[in-house]
Amino acid sequence: MITYTFQFLQSILKFGIVGMLSLSANPPSTPPERPNILFCIADDASMKSFGAYGDTFINTPAIDRLAKEGTVFENAYNGNPKCSPARACILTGKYSWQLKEATDHNGRFPLEFKTYPQLLAQKGYRVGYTGKGWGPGVYDTKDNPAGPEYNTIKLEPPYKGITDVDYASNFEAFLNENPKNVPFCFWLGTKEPHRFYELDSWKKAGRKLEEADVPPFYPDNEIIRGDLLDYANEVEWFDTHVGKAIKILEKKGLLKNTLVLITSDHGMPFPRVKGQIYEEGFHVPLIAYWKGKIISGRTVSDFVSFSDLAPTFMEVVGETPHPQMTGSSITKQLFDSRSGRIDSSRDHVLLGKERHDVGRANEDGTNLAYPVRAIRNDSLLYVHNIKPERWPVGNPEYGFMNTDGSPTKSYITSLKPDDDEYHFFEMNFDKRPEHELYNIQKDPHCIDNLADRPENAEVITKLRTQMETELIAQGDPRTLGQGDIFDNYIYYGKRLDYKTGKRIAPLKYIKKTE
Repeated sequence: MITYTFQFLQSILKFGIVGMLSLSANPPSTPPERPNILFCIADDASMKSFGAYGDTFINTPAIDRLAKEGTVFENAYNGNPKCSPARACILTGKYSWQLKEATDHNGRFPLEFKTYPQLLAQKGYRVGYTGKGWGPGVYDTKDNPAGPEYNTIKLEPPYKGITDVDYASNFEAFLNENPKNVPFCFWLGTKEPHRFYELDSWKKAGRKLEEADVPPFYPDNEIIRGDLLDYANEVEWFDTHVGKAIKILEKKGLLKNTLVLITSDHGMPFPRVKGQIYEEGFHVPLIAYWKGKIISGRTVSDFVSFSDLAPTFMEVVGETPHPQMTGSSITKQLFDSRSGRIDSSRDHVLLGKERHDVGRANEDGTNLAYPVRAIRNDSLLYVHNIKPERWPVGNPEYGFMNTDGSPTKSYITSLKPDDDEYHFFEMNFDKRPEHELYNIQKDPHCIDNLADRPENAEVITKLRTQMETELIAQGDPRTLGQGDIFDNYIYYGKRLDYKTGKRIAPLKYIKKTE
């Protein structure tokens, strides 16, 4: 780890405080109304699965329409590519490494953290959520950190892998309870396209194998093409409910004064994507629509993070972001008339992960984190795998448990060293070097690691210094040499018996999310 003098650290912290003061002294102008907020978030949908981000074999007409009539953020990132830490960043406005127990997947949401739904409720907003809010994990408040639950209305899903919660109808029920002229903030979180999928549901949908677009880090065969098409069905289910929610707002005359944001917590539940610090895992969609307020047809290239959303929601409704929120509002980016880079200082983003799922054990303990910190700018991704001796996706003897079970996973993990396709296993499941460097413009799939080339040594030093300087200013325990704390937080999901390799019941807790 790079070391710093005490005076240097003081200067960093002083600069950070001065920067925050200067931002608060010149808040961006926002519309005067008390708008409604509809936040729509998919569970495990890659950015490239939406038509607004280029050619795709998946049909998302409702979201594509919002993108065309609103603003598309080209460089939005989740901060930590797994469900509960990514969602905690959204709710708290904090960076992943500042979340304490909530940094880990399936941990406890700290009671001390204020969430934007809680804060808006205190300011007179009605709040609620349907589907999946914050989770999986444990929380100690009466309601989910995303708000009171609206999941009672059910439907008959088209495929077995899809939940029976009628998200749009539950949203409408929430609105029907809403007193006149009371602004609302609602979290519409589908549980799709999270696994499991009904096997070969693509056949029911009338799809063809040749339609699928297979990423270059997978073998191209019928098993994987079919798995991708089953995934496509569930992404389209998310789009269906977004479209229904918009129609409900139109019918009730509420769309004109509602800010709609569309995103996903991270990339698709496939090997080398979900939970991994590669481009498709952490680069997320972010589409903003507000009729008459956000100019249509814009694309914004500023780098934004999930930690920026909570302070944005606070400012949009005319409130000051809570002091705990360390992200920076993007109201300027929402309401500017220009496309491209609005704020020149937003030219990079930091990313990280700690313990995601059980299934990793070394000589120094069990249920260990795979700590990573990374920095992504316009052209490069630098990744520091802090414990490269550990298995990044969990130990092989426990089934690589930080990748969801799937036909794709089964095929790749069945490959043997003498197989012609064994390099796919190495890309997806093998141990990784300490340093990784990718030219994202030339290599968006992060396949050609440039870190070991001597001509890139200076670039790596520069990026790592920038990254760790900012992480220290943000109080990252891992960068400050106190990262073992993340290994010691309790895991509240089904634990692993490391002697038998079997999952056992979770610990007792107050409230658990799905």
